[in-house]
Amino acid sequence: MNRVQRVGDVAEIMLDYVENNKTFLTDKPMRVPSRTYTDKDQWKAEMELVFKRVPLMLAFTAELPHPGDYKAMDAAGLPVLINRDREGKVRAFLNVCSHRASPVAAEGHGNCARFTCKYHGWTFAQDGRLIGISEAGKFGEVEKTAMGLRELPCEERAGMIFACLTPNAPLDLDRFYRGMLDDYVALDFANWTWLGSRVIEGANWKIAFDGYLEGYHFSSLHPETIAPRTPSNCMHYEGFGPNIRIGFPQRRISEALRPLPRESWGEQENNGYDFVRIFFPNVSAFIAPEITQIAQLFPGPTPDRNRTVLNYLRREPIRDEEDRAQVEAAINFFRDVTYNEDYLIGLEIQKGLESGAHDELVFGRNERGNQYFHEWLNWYLEDDASAPEPVL
Repeated sequence: MNRVQRVGDVAEIMLDYVENNKTFLTDKPMRVPSRTYTDKDQWKAEMELVFKRVPLMLAFTAELPHPGDYKAMDAAGLPVLINRDREGKVRAFLNVCSHRASPVAAEGHGNCARFTCKYHGWTFAQDGRLIGISEAGKFGEVEKTAMGLRELPCEERAGMIFACLTPNAPLDLDRFYRGMLDDYVALDFANWTWLGSRVIEGANWKIAFDGYLEGYHFSSLHPETIAPRTPSNCMHYEGFGPNIRIGFPQRRISEALRPLPRESWGEQENNGYDFVRIFFPNVSAFIAPEITQIAQLFPGPTPDRNRTVLNYLRREPIRDEEDRAQVEAAINFFRDVTYNEDYLIGLEIQKGLESGAHDELVFGRNERGNQYFHEWLNWYLEDDASAPEPVL
């Protein structure tokens, strides 16, 4: 079955959900220990067994469109440098000088032919090689070939740049995403425009991520922003390995789809239905024609905090200053909605969990996305590749 047919079948299912007041249901509720969100040992295990092992989507092709472009960032507490060399190849490194461990690029974006440590002026090429030592004659003999930047496994695919935070680790995107990246190829995502980003902070990263995985809360938490477009507690889930495509029908799905030929329903995203695409463990993407928000959630320095980067993209480049002002206003609006309507209650949830009031949380039959995420998280934390993988 091709992609359009599969999406069309999902659209038909979502149409039935709205017309008959249904949603995706699994067999039974799932209970998760409250300490999942507060325990320091689990937080450490998540860093080592998940964030340092699986592919992470760290950047967009649109952020580094030209040779020499780079992005320096914090990823799960590690300093990472991503750059595009003069031949157009994307690479990723730990942003750490091999002399005295200072960064070789300041956090943010830029363009340069080489990277120079601001501490002692050691210089590195775009491929990470050490090419210059300040006052080398006075420093002493060193083997330059063994003192380059520490490279990370990295691959550019479907308009995104993926890396693993452990040097020399395997990076098998096809096995990990299992066809989900085809959506981004179909969208021609590699040629979109990156508009900017905003950073917000909140509670434990899983508390924040749980909010992206269901629409059960739309009517109570988003009565004026999301609920007028999208009915509450009406979702469809598809699994692609540990990743999820969540379908959210719009209230007007019958009006949008019924007049159209059935074979075209798979081409109507944002016209009657929307998708939120989840990259395990920490990315949520809502692709819309006006402006797209893609959230990258990273664990904070302690178990009770996360740092979220909200990225904004669209198909067309900025046209003029008036357009730029409108884009900035839209970005700030979406940032404020995400923080004020989702992240603030997450901080309250964190306080509630730490109070010890309840030993467990429960995810209902209708919250299958949350269940599936926690099943996969537990699978990675068990660190047993022979264990059966969760299925949706």
